[in-house]
Amino acid sequence: MNKSAVIIIDMLNDFVTGDLKCERAKHIIPNLKRLVEAARKHGVLVIYSNDAHYPNDFEVVQRWGKHAIKGTKGAEVIPELKPTEKDFTVEKRTYSGFYETGLDPLLRSLYNGEGAKTVILGGLHTHICVRHTAADAFFRGYNIIIANDGVESFTQEDHEQGLKYLEYVYNAKIMTVDEIIKEMSKKA
Repeated sequence: MNKSAVIIIDMLNDFVTGDLKCERAKHIIPNLKRLVEAARKHGVLVIYSNDAHYPNDFEVVQRWGKHAIKGTKGAEVIPELKPTEKDFTVEKRTYSGFYETGLDPLLRSLYNGEGAKTVILGGLHTHICVRHTAADAFFRGYNIIIANDGVESFTQEDHEQGLKYLEYVYNAKIMTVDEIIKEMSKKA
């Protein structure tokens, strides 16, 4: 868990209470809150990877409909997980937090230029944005940890299949938030 960063994906108003509401998201909020608080306490950077779409984006027009439109309340992080001034926010317009964003350069600049080696992913959706962000992290050589009780999908089946895929294809380590926090505290 040395040189890691926590990446919270799409815990936005539109995904938790709005246009693309995921009922199952509510139960991961307390876990993610504990994760980000522990990360901050132990000097692990917290990054928010958030949809911030333009109304004509392919994902909006062709697949999911209007959601997380840049500058709207729906594209804001839910109040329970609101970023602090020490956290970073990286906007994205596709499923992946890395695709055409500044996430990779940010991660590589951490730890006095030595760069983060591990990304700890939490948020929505296990089989979509978490999966695509993990894919791009894998292709860039990062170790991947998935907070299995800190990610969720529209259905249990999508969530479970997503976790299996992440572990099998991207060699992601699947851990509970409590296990992650315990590892963070060992490195402090």
